Amino acid sequence: MRPVDISPRLARWITRELVAADAEHVLRELGDLSDSVLGGQDRERIQAALVIRSGGERARFDGMLRLAREDWRDLLVAADLGHGDWRNVLDDVLGPAGGSA
Repeated sequence: MRPVDISPRLARWITRELVAADAEHVLRELGDLSDSVLGGQDRERIQAALVIRSGGERARFDGMLRLAREDWRDLLVAADLGHGDWRNVLDDVLGPAGGSA
């Protein structure tokens, strides 16, 4: 079951791109992000930054998580979500917010 603080479109991407055991790990980690990792940013933006560049690989996700714990800004830049067009990038990768893509 998907934690309520992960958007449906992001949860769909995770379950589509990762094997089941890795998806469970990623969903659990995303649900447990601390405020310091979120950095006052949009929760979906930070969560997506952690998973999109993982390419569906758990080890890469864990590396992005370590980066986020050091500095969430570096995470956003590494995931190409550090600019004002980040909502458009998420829509391109995950599908429109509130949509069924």
